[in-house]
Amino acid sequence: MSHVRNLFHKPSGHEHNPSPGSVAAASVATVPENVVTFANAAPAAPALPEFPVEEAHLRPENRLVFHDAPRSPAADRFRLLRMRLKEHWSAGKLKKLLITGPLAHDGKSTVILNLATALAERGKRTVLVVEADLHHSSLSERLRLNPWAGLTECLVDDLTPPLSAIRRIEPLGWYLLPAGEPRRNPTELLQTPALGNLMQKLSPCFDWILIDAPPVIPLTDALSLQQHADASLLVVRAGQTPREAVEQTVALLGKKNIVGIVLNGVEARDHLYYQYYDGNRRHPED
Repeated sequence: MSHVRNLFHKPSGHEHNPSPGSVAAASVATVPENVVTFANAAPAAPALPEFPVEEAHLRPENRLVFHDAPRSPAADRFRLLRMRLKEHWSAGKLKKLLITGPLAHDGKSTVILNLATALAERGKRTVLVVEADLHHSSLSERLRLNPWAGLTECLVDDLTPPLSAIRRIEPLGWYLLPAGEPRRNPTELLQTPALGNLMQKLSPCFDWILIDAPPVIPLTDALSLQQHADASLLVVRAGQTPREAVEQTVALLGKKNIVGIVLNGVEARDHLYYQYYDGNRRHPED
């Protein structure tokens, strides 16, 4: 992962089926000084209305390790990622986080589902996931949620307020604005002033907003969505995402706009975790 880390400022501290312990390892770089700061300290979000609740149908293939296997190495890596991101959140530098990657099948959806669950901290924080990949909206499908009006309806119809299209997802404890009904012109929709207006309305209501964006290289959508985010988080897959694709993505998004990278599918150190955990379990007095 060092060749990826070196693309960024010095740190401050596909989805095929990898094993549960190999979902993600994180390297989070420092947010540069010129990233927009929205406050000197992160304020608490206002009280939310009572949103309708949708029950997610969780399956092993969803690889929601933070919920299903909270003591696994992969879940621990999401805690590390949460800790690094919260440093910037507490400083008022980060709230709206764009999550994307160079190419499809790098594990972006898996990372979003787990990171949203980690950031929610069992209801301590309000986390909204905006399903803005209008070409391939996979989150609702993976959780087997019943469809309802979402982002596309809010962008094309001023009579659809964004808060009316949000649902609380249980048992994960975060909120979802789904993609909505497919449209013929998704790229054009994301380039209208309506998207900026929508994000301005949503931003004061939540502690975190995670924007699920399409991959960068095949489409321009992520570049449009980035204009409404405080920073971007990239997802790449170990041994699969070409280095040239990562470098091209960094050039397109701009290094100053990228908070870090999640390297997905790493298994090398899992045995060290289990060795430590099992050893302490057998010798609790140590």
